[in-house]
Amino acid sequence: MAGIKIKSHKEMSKDSFTIYNKPKYIYIPLMGSNDQDITVFVKKGDYVCKGEMVARRKGAFSIPFHTSVSGTVIGFEEKLHHSGTYVRCIKIENDLKERVEESLEIKENLSKEEFIETIKNAGIIGMGGAGFPTYIKYQTDQKIKTLIVNAVECEPYITADYTLGIQKAEAILETIDRIMEINEIEKAFIAVKKNNQQFIQAFQFVIGTYVNIEIKIVPDCYPMGWEKMLVKTITKKTYQKLPIEIGVVVNNLSTIYAIHQALTGIPLIERIITITGDLVKKPQNVQVKIGTPLHEVIEAISGMKRHKDVICIAGGPMMGNALKEDDVIVTADLNGLILLKEKEECKEHTCMRCGKCINVCPAGIEPVLIKESYQDKEQLNRLQVGKCIECGLCSYICPAKINVREYVRKAKKTVRKETANERIS
Repeated sequence: MAGIKIKSHKEMSKDSFTIYNKPKYIYIPLMGSNDQDITVFVKKGDYVCKGEMVARRKGAFSIPFHTSVSGTVIGFEEKLHHSGTYVRCIKIENDLKERVEESLEIKENLSKEEFIETIKNAGIIGMGGAGFPTYIKYQTDQKIKTLIVNAVECEPYITADYTLGIQKAEAILETIDRIMEINEIEKAFIAVKKNNQQFIQAFQFVIGTYVNIEIKIVPDCYPMGWEKMLVKTITKKTYQKLPIEIGVVVNNLSTIYAIHQALTGIPLIERIITITGDLVKKPQNVQVKIGTPLHEVIEAISGMKRHKDVICIAGGPMMGNALKEDDVIVTADLNGLILLKEKEECKEHTCMRCGKCINVCPAGIEPVLIKESYQDKEQLNRLQVGKCIECGLCSYICPAKINVREYVRKAKKTVRKETANERIS
């Protein structure tokens, strides 16, 4: 579980920040964590205010979706989601008036139950990429002893959390303190890599009065942002399924700031996203409204360089998804868009049987064997494919440039599909 050092490419964007808040249209994808079982509360022609709930995910992990602008519902349209699929979206024309939903209010003196209900109704999810509803982590009878704020941002290129920390250090500390008070949490750690000195200084400048909150320097390796690795590094403990087993809750830094907004009456309708890569003229971090088409943002901040072979990656290059185009919609769990030139060495060759993917796997499984058995459910269960965290190290380390992670993803789908079929029968 040691991880490895990889080139960061973060210098391209880490010192640049801007705001783009005037999209002509926004598109609210009717999908949450790959679940498209969504109830829609608006129809074509309706007028909506900024922050108004327009849809809600059904089921056990119910979570609402809010409009990030005021304006008129134009209808429904399919747009590209960062998962690589086209998803039905609510299309809203922005009237640029920023009229706010009247029911929004500042939340004070909350009990734990009221806190959970507040972040649930604000639509707060894990914003580091997982998209898991945040309220569920706090909806536990088990004592929460430690809160770990994940500001590691170990994916190459991505500097959204780094930028947010510099911009909003005081608000983030206030929110951590309030979360600790409401949930009776004894200690909090903000985990960050040593080379993020400007980030660390921003927090050290205001952290003095928060005696139970500590900046924790963690090794600069990948995938240090993985929850299990991070928890073990900080607490020296491990767990089977969830960190709450040892009294720990982990929240991404952007999620903490989203909770800050929720406690001041603002649902999850904006985030910072990194737009970078060697084909972006001016790589930078941009504060954008949820539902904004990223193609529009790219053009607004400088545009991209022309090149015949373009790799477009939603999220980081290790765990993100390669897309057909850059016109992907901003969602709460999308932290970056990377535009790169496709290089000849990226072409896939025959497996060399070197075993490097096995040696680097932080989950301790055998990616190359899973690749060779990705349609054999019985063998996949023996190989413990469900333990894969999709970190991408197997693909990164492969000298044959095989996208091993994609085979493992397919293998996980094979197991899930077969299991679902067994339940039905």
